[in-house]
Amino acid sequence: MIIAANDLKKRGISFVSKLLEKSESIFVSVRGKKKYVILKLEDYERLKDLELENAIREAERDLKEKKYIVETADNHFKRLGI
Repeated sequence: MIIAANDLKKRGISFVSKLLEKSESIFVSVRGKKKYVILKLEDYERLKDLELENAIREAERDLKEKKYIVETADNHFKRLGI
């Protein structure tokens, strides 16, 4: 579902709540282009959990495949350009 930012401004959060009863997400368009997404909090938290689980799996895979560097903090910062 797509709504214009102006509609969101005019109709407010109660309008958003009603739309989220019918749809999992709402795209907010600005000047005719999708710019933002509104999700229910539980859907957002589920996505964040999935993102974290994926990062953990990736780190475990890198560890298993020995794709890591052992270095001092100073060298790590230098390598990152910090």
